[in-house]
Amino acid sequence: MRARAAVFDLYGDHLGPRGYWAPISGVITLLGSCGIAAPATRTAVSRMTSQGWLQPETRRTIRGYAATPAGRERLGEAWARIYRPDTAGWDGRWQLVVTGRPADRGQRDRVAATLGFLGYGRMAPQTWLAARPAPELAAALDALGIDYSVLTTTDLPDADRVVARTWDLTELAASYRDFAEDTARLRDRVRSSWTPQEAYRVRATLVHRWRKFLFVDPALPAEVLPEGWPGQAARELFLEVADQLLQPARIFVGDALASAGAPAPDPATAEDTQR
Repeated sequence: MRARAAVFDLYGDHLGPRGYWAPISGVITLLGSCGIAAPATRTAVSRMTSQGWLQPETRRTIRGYAATPAGRERLGEAWARIYRPDTAGWDGRWQLVVTGRPADRGQRDRVAATLGFLGYGRMAPQTWLAARPAPELAAALDALGIDYSVLTTTDLPDADRVVARTWDLTELAASYRDFAEDTARLRDRVRSSWTPQEAYRVRATLVHRWRKFLFVDPALPAEVLPEGWPGQAARELFLEVADQLLQPARIFVGDALASAGAPAPDPATAEDTQR
């Protein structure tokens, strides 16, 4: 688990009720419980601030960081996808996105990572396909400074073959099966005797591993998926175990942030993204 991903996971999984803010010392304590050293956490927070995801904010003389509006939007979208109970229905429409030529390798990599996260698969160097238009597509590509055009169609000849060429579903299915096997074993050993810190660490690892599927699973409709697709079974196991660990994990988060001087969340104004 890298520090930057762990910070995203912490803010998205636990800090919604606190306005997506936490003291930096509390963030260091929480990531430290997952084996991430304080210098790595500070570096990650600094980079996320320069990238526009976090911003420094002092509350009651306590120095901390809050998610920016862009950060809140990304966290909310990601956590809605992480905790949704199943894949959304499909209206039969496909979306094609053709991007301009990237200015350099860095822009090319950022465009590829962004479109992959949004569920688009690369059909050609600058042509991308998705079964579900992403509402944040325009904002995401505009922020990257890349030109693009969009076409929506219900006519995709040989859709099964196109899908098989665009996404490696064999590898994705194997990843889901591995995840399901590991999570089933974890479910069998979840213990009421675990401390809140242990529950937090285990849940953080579980959520981190599941979140990776957001970058590789295009959320294709059942109509074009292979028979016996394992994604839904893996999702149900994840949701079951994550729910078992949530309350003790939240106890550890609350204690760590209170020790860092953070006020308790206000139930009247708490914004909770947890699904």
